[in-house]
Amino acid sequence: MSRLFGTDGVRGKAGTYPLDPPTIRRLGAALARALGHGTAVRFLSGRDTRESGGWIERELAFGINSQGGSLTGAGIIPTPAIAYLTPRMGYTAGVVISASHNPFEDNGIKVFSGAGEKFTEELEQQVEAIIADASWHVPAGDAPEVEQVDYRTEYASHLRAILPNVDSFRGIRLAIDCANGATTTIAPRLFEDLGFDVRCIGCEPDGRNINLKVGSTAPEQLARMVVEDGYPLGIAYDGDGDRAIFVDDKGKIVDGDAVMLMCAKQMKREGRLKGNAVVATVMSNIGLEIALRDAGIDIVRCPVGDKYVMEEMIGRDIALGGEQSGHVIFSEYLFTGDGLATSLNVLRTIGTTGRTLSDLASELTTYPQVLLNVRVERKADLKSIPDVARAMEAVESRLAGKGRLLVRYSGTEPLLRIMIEGQDQREISAWAHEIADAVKQHLVAAV
Repeated sequence: MSRLFGTDGVRGKAGTYPLDPPTIRRLGAALARALGHGTAVRFLSGRDTRESGGWIERELAFGINSQGGSLTGAGIIPTPAIAYLTPRMGYTAGVVISASHNPFEDNGIKVFSGAGEKFTEELEQQVEAIIADASWHVPAGDAPEVEQVDYRTEYASHLRAILPNVDSFRGIRLAIDCANGATTTIAPRLFEDLGFDVRCIGCEPDGRNINLKVGSTAPEQLARMVVEDGYPLGIAYDGDGDRAIFVDDKGKIVDGDAVMLMCAKQMKREGRLKGNAVVATVMSNIGLEIALRDAGIDIVRCPVGDKYVMEEMIGRDIALGGEQSGHVIFSEYLFTGDGLATSLNVLRTIGTTGRTLSDLASELTTYPQVLLNVRVERKADLKSIPDVARAMEAVESRLAGKGRLLVRYSGTEPLLRIMIEGQDQREISAWAHEIADAVKQHLVAAV
């Protein structure tokens, strides 16, 4: 059987495999079997604003109910809210029905453990094995409505504790973009209650306009509004609310790398930077690594994906980690990315330092990057090919701590990816082609 779970749960086009009703029912039943161990399991679900979310939730609940479990819905609410609420409200596990920043036709199902952490690959494989077992089946029947509860107050109270210096922000104008997604039910009211003068775009979901020319993947409209109307900053969320991208007063985008740098330095000053390190993926810019090093803070690299960030943070007991995309994890509050928690931590840094977002973000120098893909016939160990190994060693020597070389095979295609970051765009481009030429001599067939 092919893998059902991808890097962020089960995802696809709503209504087609693996998000067709029979597969969703079987997934729900398999989750109940995997986690039940002979006892009744209780799931808490949340969803974004996609029109398919309601029926997917009902089908999932039917499968869970068929095995003696239950599912309670928390309505339209950000993904991290389910991660936060699941352990605190006594649920066995949490499920989120969302496809994050994808268009409305897509949807997905991701699962959180009873501790509020994303499912491990081991548990995912266990569920997939149960689904593949033909010795059992889900009974037929109609999927009933799912009982709904409102936990938004509990989640918002948890978030408000992040910003202790609330009075310094009273009356400050703030522009937010909720991507017509899950944060529409939380963000505007939260910031208003904290005393901000809030203007929101992307706050009119209709089931089909989630992420449509708004949100963290399309912050251009927000940037124009911030500049034209004189806002000190803007914040854009993705469809399910687990990431945030910022816009400074000049309309410049401030990504996850800059956020991690400014928050890491502030957390260190406050004695909150457990582990004195930041976990970042291999795609975070070398500029972040250099700036952290200059601040006396270590960096731990991991594969792309916030679940890998989480695993490193838990294993090493580190307080901060994240991705360029705006997925940032503050383990003091939660072991998953939370766009609203990220926003409040950035605002806390602004309020404590008395500096603007653009000033804080200017401490990150983003180095030029070159990315080359070479199609290969086979995936050989590059160190075993002398010409390629020498080319890579020469580049590493030239970079000498002021740049970064990453050479890796694609996990899904016959490609070798060569990424170099350094101080001069033309120079690193030439070096990338040197490695590519060496690879082509040995791993690419002559035409």
